[in-house]
Amino acid sequence: MASTLLNELGYNWDWIERQLAHQERDGVRDAYNCAQYLPQRWKMMQEYADYLDTLREKARQAL
Repeated sequence: MASTLLNELGYNWDWIERQLAHQERDGVRDAYNCAQYLPQRWKMMQEYADYLDTLREKARQAL
């Protein structure tokens, strides 16, 4: 769900894959990329969290 939504929102594919901890094919590269794109990923994940909060609030109101 996260990957689909973030891609639809136009976020960089590399940011999404790194955030979701999808493995690099190159094990050496993977070992050194844990913090890659960190500022962008923080912003991206905050937007995703805000989206989930909105869904939760809508569900509460529907009850």
